[in-house]
Amino acid sequence: MPIYEYQCGQCQHQYEKREGFDAPVEQACPVCGELARRLLHAPGIVFKGPGFYVTDNRKNHEWESAEKEAKEEKPLPEGTSEVSAKK
Repeated sequence: MPIYEYQCGQCQHQYEKREGFDAPVEQACPVCGELARRLLHAPGIVFKGPGFYVTDNRKNHEWESAEKEAKEEKPLPEGTSEVSAKK
């Protein structure tokens, strides 16, 4: 059974109640007896399975080749900077 959260329209009292899916949306507040309405919240989302991360859908050779290029860069000759080497 789900746990629903309610808020009273009169006294603003909030409370939780474990009820079935067929429970009424409005009910009496346990503090003042006025009408309390069920609050709606965004559901929690859990991503399971492949395809949710950047690395899941990429082909291996794309990122492996980029890693190899970065590792294979030759060191610059002494006395040169990165700017002058690119010119």
